[in-house]
Amino acid sequence: MNKWILAACAAASFTAVPALAQVVVVVNPKAAESSMTKEQVAQFFLGKSTAMTPIDQPDGAPLRADFYKKVADKDAAQAKALWSKLVFTGKATMPKEVADNAAVKAAVAANPKAIGYIDKSAVDATVKVVHTAQ
Repeated sequence: MNKWILAACAAASFTAVPALAQVVVVVNPKAAESSMTKEQVAQFFLGKSTAMTPIDQPDGAPLRADFYKKVADKDAAQAKALWSKLVFTGKATMPKEVADNAAVKAAVAANPKAIGYIDKSAVDATVKVVHTAQ
């Protein structure tokens, strides 16, 4: 019996634990911005600035929830409610929502005024990191 318990514990210690995604904010490589503060990023994703066009991950995506919590101190539902109010009053249009990290990179690479967020592991030469969400 003790052998089975030891074997189970040993097997459990070797199982991989998925790492938490590290969220980075990205812009077009040709954009003038080289870095941004958390507050600057939040302005774009909460509709307080129109200088850049926000690109959002899909509703319900864990990365989206993590991003809004770290950058805007809001959960994804609160951010969506804020955007709904802005749209209803005619003050803004909802951010473009795309399918995944690859789609965010493609949208940002195609528009010098776009800003998005992706998992750090997805960063490549098509985008420039301007903020790491903490």
